[in-house]
Amino acid sequence: MRSQISREWSTPVGLAASGWVLTAAAVAWWLLSGSAPDRLFVGAVVVVLAAASAYATLCRPRLSADAAGITVRGLRGRRSWPWAAVTVRTERSSRLGRTVEVLVLDTADDELVVLTRLELGADPVEVADALNAMRPG
Repeated sequence: MRSQISREWSTPVGLAASGWVLTAAAVAWWLLSGSAPDRLFVGAVVVVLAAASAYATLCRPRLSADAAGITVRGLRGRRSWPWAAVTVRTERSSRLGRTVEVLVLDTADDELVVLTRLELGADPVEVADALNAMRPG
């Protein structure tokens, strides 16, 4: 039986919150830094942590699906595709002794969306199975 409910996947809230806590700690470190090279290095750390935390916060939910199709949220807004216009698959790659699986959405308008476990907050294979179970007909 196919499910017609709406589902969403995104970076876990705890991970995004941890990013903001680390950003605040890095700002305090930056304020307490004495030398210019230290302030430059710590300032770069602050910028990277803030950018990653903002991305994880603003792009929620990263992926959603319902009976109409799939929607992916990014920094430039949301993109939606009907089920007929998207192919869902996973890919596995091995590098540096580590195997990583990603969810790949291949759209009819030649856009390729690659989502990782970190962005989905779930195993990409399980997400692909759930999406394929939601696909009508």
